[in-house]
Amino acid sequence: MHIGPYQLKNNLIVAPMAGVTDRPFRMLCKSMGAGMAVSEMVASNSLLYGSEKTKRRANHEGEADPISVQILGTDPEMMARAAKHNVDAGAQIIDINMGCPAKKICNVMAGSALMQNEKLVAQILEAVVGAVNVPVTLKTRTGWDKAHRNAINIAKIAESSGIQALAIHGRTRACGYTGDAEYETIAAVKAEIKIPLIANGDITTPEKAKFVLEQTGADAVMIGRAAQGRPWLFREIEHFISTGEHLPPPSVAEIQRVLVLHMHDLYDFYGEHTGTRVARKHISWYTRGLPGSAQFRHHMNELPSSAEQMMAVRDFFDEQLQRGEHLQYGEELAA
Repeated sequence: MHIGPYQLKNNLIVAPMAGVTDRPFRMLCKSMGAGMAVSEMVASNSLLYGSEKTKRRANHEGEADPISVQILGTDPEMMARAAKHNVDAGAQIIDINMGCPAKKICNVMAGSALMQNEKLVAQILEAVVGAVNVPVTLKTRTGWDKAHRNAINIAKIAESSGIQALAIHGRTRACGYTGDAEYETIAAVKAEIKIPLIANGDITTPEKAKFVLEQTGADAVMIGRAAQGRPWLFREIEHFISTGEHLPPPSVAEIQRVLVLHMHDLYDFYGEHTGTRVARKHISWYTRGLPGSAQFRHHMNELPSSAEQMMAVRDFFDEQLQRGEHLQYGEELAA
């Protein structure tokens, strides 16, 4: 799959997730099979460019190409400036957020709320495309609510505005993350446009990824929540699509190795205080389903330092490994 001049190594993409797809997570997912990872959304407000949070979100040091940065806002001129700012900081692809369903985003008419104003959508897309010399992509939903599904209209506006790839989460904004993803709507959009289409929503297994690609005709799939604590999902999907066979699930020992590496990257990236706190949610995701994980998470969330956190993780996995040196993660979940 190509996005502008960039050929992805496969058609598996990490969805942008606020508070999750920081540089350590993106680099980890890419190392475990993802063809591209989109950054957390960066606000277009120029007053935020100097904030520590924004600086961290714009930090791509050591990250494999292509580097895709998502921007968020409602003002065409401000969005254009934000795009240029991020390209100057190393972005190779600019992604525009018109898919976020969060109330705090929609209440200021950003994210998926923009789908209610097709004229403004066109103005923003044209302003951003015209402001930078890198590919611009767009993330949307199927519409504002079930009575106002306008994904096809938005897709046609995007294509005519110069957008070079479109990702669609198969739900309306009103649906949030409830109900089933509307793959038929994604398929209908794909039939109307020529630019690459990326399907997103409820893709949790290799079988589901293959099903969605076949049902929608999409050029790629985008995976978000299912990759939290499971970055190896990308290699599993890639192997299944190419061979029709399943890779064995990761061993508990491998899960520990991946988690510890991720924790060290978080401490280095955020520093001791913030890194320890950010690591808590990732540790919870990695250990869910393992025996004793609920009690472990409660204890771990009270630990104030990275050293104590790391020791707790070591002790927890030592207990897991005592159950069997080569026990697989899938076997643990079934136990």
